[in-house]
Amino acid sequence: MAGSNRSAVGQAAEATRYAPQPPEPDLQRAQGLVLEMMAIPGRSGHERLVAEWIVQRLREAGAPRAAIRFDDAHRKSLHGGEIGNLIFRLPGTLRASRRLLMAHLDTVPLCEGARPVVRGHRVLPADPATALGADDRAGAAVVLNTALEILHRKLTHPPLVFCWTVQEELGMFGARHLRLSLLGRPRLAFNFDGGSPEKITIGATGGFRMEIRIQGIASHAGNAPEQGVSAIAIAALAIAELHKTGWHGRIEKGGRFGTSNVGAIHAGEATNVVTPQADIRAEARSHDPAFRRRIVRAIQQAFCKAARLVRNVQGRHGKVKIQGRLDYESFRLSPDEPCVVAAAGAVRSAGAEARLAITDGGLDANWMTARGIPTVTLGCGQVNPHTTDERLALDEFRQACRIALRLACAIGEPESADPV
Repeated sequence: MAGSNRSAVGQAAEATRYAPQPPEPDLQRAQGLVLEMMAIPGRSGHERLVAEWIVQRLREAGAPRAAIRFDDAHRKSLHGGEIGNLIFRLPGTLRASRRLLMAHLDTVPLCEGARPVVRGHRVLPADPATALGADDRAGAAVVLNTALEILHRKLTHPPLVFCWTVQEELGMFGARHLRLSLLGRPRLAFNFDGGSPEKITIGATGGFRMEIRIQGIASHAGNAPEQGVSAIAIAALAIAELHKTGWHGRIEKGGRFGTSNVGAIHAGEATNVVTPQADIRAEARSHDPAFRRRIVRAIQQAFCKAARLVRNVQGRHGKVKIQGRLDYESFRLSPDEPCVVAAAGAVRSAGAEARLAITDGGLDANWMTARGIPTVTLGCGQVNPHTTDERLALDEFRQACRIALRLACAIGEPESADPV
């Protein structure tokens, strides 16, 4: 961004200083929406209830039924599911490029039974055994409240599309299979997910998931353990090898970085049987696709080597079958990308300092960007997602509502000057 010309982010910031400000969003309504939404069950693949609840709120605000659509992303997902992505389109009152505001509907299983309660400036779960579901019901509520502001107040705005995706937590399957034809070709896209609203995430890592099946040989663990080949022993040796050689957890090799994790193991039914089979789920991540592939090879090699090492008295050893898939590819947007410029301008116009960031997690923005719609992500005040310590910072949630409304109204952007 160095040079004699002003940066695109700086120009956006200057433009917003002289632009008319949007009305303050109805923050009391927004808080009510997020509290009610977090209490609705909706783990990945089971988002129907919360999606239908959003449709009802839109219809009550006057949204035309024909403007609200569901796609068939769940039918293309590996996991099936109850319902596809929810899409709501509005024609613009300004001649400008269409823009997309989106968030995901699903929550992790730990959020089942969540009962949100307000304590001071935070929302937390009433039951200490559950997560809250602010990831990403806070984002979903920000997007919904913005749509309701446009509908109720009849605000001036460019063409808009609002989208609530499904199955993000399983690997962004909603965004991966989103029917793009229903979006109306948005030029700028803004995803609302975790963290601070001042943090503008312009890049994310890529992730590869693996399913590993270890086939051993069963035998009686008391009478003839030497006849068996333990699938658990093979798994243990492989994981220990990965840990010892630096290929498990946070990985740094030759100036390249990534992560891996063996996250789930299912094996055995009884202690008196040498375990004949183990099923393992693992993952590898890196911003560098070539290095991520190297991590995957290291995992494959460790399990194949361990299978050859564990033998019974006849010299027979186990076998390993590994299947994998790319969940999402890494991406990084330029600071001069129009959606980044607009997001930074909206943050500044709301009185905050924009911070560009890269994340080691996956986002719906990974697949949106890969599919030709560069997408920037802003937070909504979620803290400690996927844990029982999850919280929602209400001041940051309210700020996200302000920023989203500015983005929807294209405040301070030259192309928004001409009325339709």
